[in-house]
Amino acid sequence: MSYEVLARKWRPRQFDDVVGQDHVVRTLQNAIETERLAHAYLFVGPRGIGKTSIARIFAKALNCAEGPTTMPCDACDACREIAAGTNLDVLEIDGASNNSVEQVRDLRDTVKFAPVRGAYKIYIIDEVHMLSTAAFNALLKTLEEPPPHVKFIFATTEPDKVLATIVSRCQRFDLRRIPVDLIIERLRLVAEDEGIAIDDDALLAVARGAEGGMRDAESALDQLISFKGKSIAEEDVLSVFGLVSRVMLEEMAGHILAGEVAPLVTRVAELEEAGKDLQRLVVELMGYFRNLLICLYTDGDPKALDVAEAQRDVLRQQGATTSAGRVMRIVSILTDSEQRIKYALSKRTLLDTTLIRCARAADTATLEEVLEKLNALGAAPRPPADKAAAAPAAGTGRVVAHSKRPAYTAVKPAEPPDAERELALLQEQWPKIAARVGRMAPLARTAMRDARPLSLEGDCLVVGCNAEFADEIEKLQSGRNHAALERAVKDVLRRPLRVEVTADESAAEQVPGGGEGGRGADAAAAEPEMRVEPEAAPPAPSAERAGEGAGKTVQEWARDPVVRKALDLFDGAILEVRD
Repeated sequence: MSYEVLARKWRPRQFDDVVGQDHVVRTLQNAIETERLAHAYLFVGPRGIGKTSIARIFAKALNCAEGPTTMPCDACDACREIAAGTNLDVLEIDGASNNSVEQVRDLRDTVKFAPVRGAYKIYIIDEVHMLSTAAFNALLKTLEEPPPHVKFIFATTEPDKVLATIVSRCQRFDLRRIPVDLIIERLRLVAEDEGIAIDDDALLAVARGAEGGMRDAESALDQLISFKGKSIAEEDVLSVFGLVSRVMLEEMAGHILAGEVAPLVTRVAELEEAGKDLQRLVVELMGYFRNLLICLYTDGDPKALDVAEAQRDVLRQQGATTSAGRVMRIVSILTDSEQRIKYALSKRTLLDTTLIRCARAADTATLEEVLEKLNALGAAPRPPADKAAAAPAAGTGRVVAHSKRPAYTAVKPAEPPDAERELALLQEQWPKIAARVGRMAPLARTAMRDARPLSLEGDCLVVGCNAEFADEIEKLQSGRNHAALERAVKDVLRRPLRVEVTADESAAEQVPGGGEGGRGADAAAAEPEMRVEPEAAPPAPSAERAGEGAGKTVQEWARDPVVRKALDLFDGAILEVRD
C-alpha cells in the first residue's frame, strides 16, 4: 500500500475532528438538526485551516444513508465515496482552473438534473475568487434560485475578490487561524500515534512556523520525520525551517528592552551565518512584542495570549520592566521594517538598523512618562537650597551627586508695579514707541505724532491725542493700529496693558522731544527699535570716523548710514555716545 501523507491521513472526517472552528461547526450542526439548510455557503479564511474539510463533512452529513445527520456514519457508500472524491452527487471544482464563463455555463446546465443516489446535489468550488467576472455573472441567477436538490459550498482565501452580489446570496462563515496550543495538542496526538518522540519546544517551533494552519503544521511534521526519523528535537525544526528558537527570541527581546545594542548586532551576525531567515525573524519579533503588549494590557490573560505557559511567564517578567508606550514604538518600527525588508538588497543591514532603533526606542522615555515625572517633581516637597548644596559631614564617606539641572526655588510673589515709574518710563521712551508703531502699522504713524501717555492705573494706560484731529483718534482705536500700540507698550514695560485712546487738548505741546508740531516723533521714526535690556553692546565707530563724529548726539548717530546698517545687522541700540 502506498504511503499517505499525514495531512491527508489526519484530515478531519467528523465535525468533532475539526480543530479551532467551533463557531462554524456548531452553526452547521444546528442547521442540520433544525432543517434550516441554506442553498449556498461561503467559507472564508487563510490556507490550511479546514475550509474544504468542513465542506466535505457537511456534504457527507447531508447525503449520508442515515442522514441528514450531524454524525455521518463513514460506512455507507456515499460517505466513503465523498471522502475519496468519487461521489457523483458531490462535485469538487477548482475555481483556479475552471474559471471561464463557458465552464460555469456547463455547470449551470447540469444543475437541473436530479442527484443520482443522495438527497442533494452538492457543488464544492474551491478558490472561488479566481472565477472571472463573466463567470460570476453567469452563476448569479442559478445561485439565487437553485433547484431544491442543489447546494453550493464556496471556499476562498481572498473574499474581497468575490463579487458582492455573490456574497449576498450566500451564508458566510469566517474561519479563524488555529491557536498555537490547539496545533500543539493535535501534533502531539499525531506523534504519539506514529510513534515519534518530539519535545515540547520542537512542537512549539512547528506550531509557530505553521502560522495558524493545521495542514502546514502536519506537513512540516511529516517533513521532519523524513529528516530525523523517530526522534525530533527543537534544533532539528530550527535548522530545517530557518526559524529562531523561543529562548533566542526572548533573549533578543530582553536586549531590546534593556537598550543593549552590541549583543543584538552580534546575534544578527550569528543568525545570518547559520542561514536563518532574517525576514522571518522580523515577523517573529513583531509577534513577540505584540504578545508582550497584550500581556501588559491584560495582565497575562491566557485567553488573550496565543502562547505556551512557559512563554507567558517570561512575558510577565519582561512586562514589569517596560511600559506599553515603549512597546508600541517598537512594534511600529518592526512593522515598518517588515514591509521594507522584502525588497532590501542587504537584509542584514536593514535588520541591524531596525534593532538599533528598537533599542533606542525602548531606552527613551515617552512623553507620558516625562509628564508624570514632572508632575511628581512639582508635587514633591523641595529641600532648602542651603541643605541641598551642603557638603557631606566628615567621616560619613558619602558622595552626593548634584544634578546639572537648576534647582527649584520658591518663587516670591511679585511686587506690584510702580505706576509713576512706569508712566515716566513710557514718556521717556515714547518717541521710540511711536517709531515702532509706525513700522508695524504705517497708517498710525501720523496719529502717533500727536499722541502721548497721560495716566497709568493698574493695567490700563490712557493715551491722549490732539482733540482737533478726531480721525487720528479713530485710527489709533482701530484693530490693527491699536494692537500694534499695545504690543509696543508691552515690550517696554514687560507686561501687557490695556490702552485707551482719548482726546487731549495739550497733547501736541507736551510730546517729549517734540518741538513744534511734534516733530520729535519724526526724528524718532528714523531710530532703531527700542531695547530696555540690550543683550550686547553696540559696535563702536571705526577709528577713521572718530574725528568727524565728535560732538554728535544719539539721534545724529542713529541717522548715520553706516551706524544704521550695523544696528540693523546686530539688532542693536545706541545707549550713549562717548567722545
